[in-house]
Amino acid sequence: MITFPKDFIWGAASSAYQIEGHATADGGGRSIWDTFCHTPGKILYDDHGDIACDAYHRYAEDIALLKEMGAKAYRFSTSWARIEPGADGVWNESGLAYYDKVVDLCLASGITPYMTLYHWELPQTYEDKGGWRVRETAEAFGRFAGMMAAHFRGRVTHYFTLNEPQCTVSLGHETGVHAPGMKIDQAGQFGVLVNQLLAHGYAMRAIKTADPDAIVGIASTGRLCYPETDADIDAARAATFAVSDDDWTFTHHWLLDPICLGHFPEAEGTRLGALAKSVSAEDLAIIHTVPDILGYNIYNGHAVKFTASGFEYVERYPGFPRTALKWPVTPEVLDWGVRFLQERYGRPGYITENGLSCNDRIYLDGQVHDAERIDFLARYLAALERAIAHGADIRGYFQWSLTDNFEWNAGYGERFGLIYIDYPTGQRIPKDSFYWYQNVIRNGTISF
Repeated sequence: MITFPKDFIWGAASSAYQIEGHATADGGGRSIWDTFCHTPGKILYDDHGDIACDAYHRYAEDIALLKEMGAKAYRFSTSWARIEPGADGVWNESGLAYYDKVVDLCLASGITPYMTLYHWELPQTYEDKGGWRVRETAEAFGRFAGMMAAHFRGRVTHYFTLNEPQCTVSLGHETGVHAPGMKIDQAGQFGVLVNQLLAHGYAMRAIKTADPDAIVGIASTGRLCYPETDADIDAARAATFAVSDDDWTFTHHWLLDPICLGHFPEAEGTRLGALAKSVSAEDLAIIHTVPDILGYNIYNGHAVKFTASGFEYVERYPGFPRTALKWPVTPEVLDWGVRFLQERYGRPGYITENGLSCNDRIYLDGQVHDAERIDFLARYLAALERAIAHGADIRGYFQWSLTDNFEWNAGYGERFGLIYIDYPTGQRIPKDSFYWYQNVIRNGTISF
């Protein structure tokens, strides 16, 4: 039996564009995802988030299920575009009122809200002014964050400024498979990263000014490795934080080193090294705003072995376990990857996303049986407990995701939820994993 600390926070997560729908209702504005999804050929089957899970109207059902599950916390994001549609500092009170209702219902249900201020929902009006390619967006985000902290002071105590800036850089501005769908050069990509780093710095300062007691973090993702054997631990650590011109966007350290340590990773003699040196000391001082907590979004990793030249990735054997999205199943990453991040940054952490897509369906008995998800979560959580036992300061776990939802460029073709969404009707059906996780939360243990 695996036992977690008694004060460990169990929760689930979602994001605004993926669940809410109705972006322009009650004076809201369109985000870059509204524009991207309505560009033919960008999303599988030309799906879009116009209705999504209809959480804009059905949020109370979802929070009631969250309460039934016994979750102590709910990580959700706010749509910047719903609150500031005009990119002008004028706040849409009806948009704020929606999040008032979500927050107040969470609190009434005994659920602590963990509010992510940006989960890729950039207002299209800001994109039209240059988006994350211009510094003004970072400054505007700081203003937005300060207003939100002032508005929710006394009700929201935990904030994450940005979710996965790595994906905004790599998927939004390198490969173009995510909004805003751009393919710009490395210098431009680095500029997008810097502006998001500045956005975090501005936002954290603004939040702390508005609410000094607020606990503020950022949610990171990226390459993580684990050793093939105990003799390969140093190699796995080195691989996790390796610097490469060709594989830099999807890494934790290019985001977290400047935020937590005050400098970019050492990259002497590379194009990246030259770009990093172009960031002024004044901007680094803004960026170097050490979070109270760090969020880690972790799904899979790479096994690594030691070689005479340093390290190499272990080739995955034919038939290696994979999810419905064809992501590899590597529970070891929630042990070793978390340990390496703890060693490097020394901050209290949360697993802000972890889960998998399954080929879920409603069975003949009217239920959704997802044994694959239960097995996955049991393996990963057992690995996380090992990391905690070895000293990693991980204080909570947010399963991704509470409900099935719009899965970005994969549309509705992937299901990550503990709760099944029947999209034609909007019906919510708790899956077997919902009840399994309910038992984990109730007892703080995992049995095999």
